[in-house]
Amino acid sequence: MYTILDIETTGGKYNEEGITEIAIHKFNGHKVVDKFISLVNPEKEIQPFVVNLTGINNKMLRTAPKFHEVAKRIVEITEGSVLIAHNAQFDYRILRTEFNRLGYNFERKTLCTVELSQKLLPGLESYSLGKLVRSLGIPVTDRHRANGDALATLKLFKILLSKDLDKTIIKSVVKAETLGELSPTQLSIIDQLPTETGVFYFHNKDGDIIFMGTSTNLKKKVNQLFIKRGNQARKLQKETKKVTFEKTGNELVALLKLNEELKHNKPKYNTSQKKTTFSHAVYQAVNTEGYITLKPSIANGSESKVTDFESFQTANSFLHKINLEFKLCDKLNGLSQARQNCSKFNDGNCAGACIGKEAVIDYNQRAKDSISKYSLSSKSIIISGKGREIGEYSVILIKNGVFKGLGYYDLNHQLNNMHILESIITPMKSTVNSIYIIESHLRKNTKMKIIELKD
Repeated sequence: MYTILDIETTGGKYNEEGITEIAIHKFNGHKVVDKFISLVNPEKEIQPFVVNLTGINNKMLRTAPKFHEVAKRIVEITEGSVLIAHNAQFDYRILRTEFNRLGYNFERKTLCTVELSQKLLPGLESYSLGKLVRSLGIPVTDRHRANGDALATLKLFKILLSKDLDKTIIKSVVKAETLGELSPTQLSIIDQLPTETGVFYFHNKDGDIIFMGTSTNLKKKVNQLFIKRGNQARKLQKETKKVTFEKTGNELVALLKLNEELKHNKPKYNTSQKKTTFSHAVYQAVNTEGYITLKPSIANGSESKVTDFESFQTANSFLHKINLEFKLCDKLNGLSQARQNCSKFNDGNCAGACIGKEAVIDYNQRAKDSISKYSLSSKSIIISGKGREIGEYSVILIKNGVFKGLGYYDLNHQLNNMHILESIITPMKSTVNSIYIIESHLRKNTKMKIIELKD
């Protein structure tokens, strides 16, 4: 027995959505034997974009039953069946969340028509419900309303059943295997995680770390990993018995912790982390006229390196940015192939270094300023950012271009006294990867406070 489900929600933050409409069709493999369709009062405001999408507004729901008033009917109609939905994990998570608020543990096996379509209808451009029903010629009315989408999903599921010559769907139900369903243990793990920034650790039965990663929303990221498809993902999910975490307060600290701790723990499922995170760099040189030039190239370990990048395109984009910011010459930096002056000379954004009109000393000072701003080379600085709680701040220590480590402080004297500062930070090894992580993050994030250390 199957129950075809579709839910419309208020939208909003993860796990804070409310149900506005629900449609369930009980299907025995041949015909619909029962159905339940209802608006639901979510007891919260609907996001404006959802109102525009579904046509359901707050006024329509004022007299609708609340979820606790329809909960018993949902339990009864889905009892002993497999939930079928397009992107089943979303609808199932929303239902479980609502039942959890009532103190009831709602558990059902699920099948996802997105995944089934990808297997049984390979090669399609898109597997969204709208494009699937159009490509299959399925008539549909009331798109983005629960009953309209549920009926469309039901018609799609019937086609998938007929195409399933290997009887994969039926076998999966008979064997009680669940696609897209979280185990009670995994749900308990997710419930205990915060929605904050940090590093998470997957442990096996022996407590060993088998996978680790970072996120600005730990709960959401771990949930995504628990519902991810593929053989490797399934192995990780099966082997994970516990998830621990450390809040870091900001993303840069999380990335640096991960970079360091991967070397110490070598988790078996972190194979992708072994790859070098950058491939190109911007290098400085001096041309025959004495002007400093900045040009991107494949990373080669040269001491003339300014800063690293993950691709030639990002290095090139960075050059365009600093040329504008510091009024550097496109021709000198290889961004213009003009025979005479570069185009920026005509509009006043280049002082004429390209044709020898600007004094070398003036131009080179701006070039050095750009290097100083975006490169850690030879710098001695403290990078301060948001901490793990109110009143606390993170600190990253760089000395003579070498990354020394990171930690947290809540009193200014801890920051101003180098002996104390060095005692509270966790020492970490300075590598090309750690320097790249810091430089690339600072290029994108201006919220971090940079303090120059005095000699």
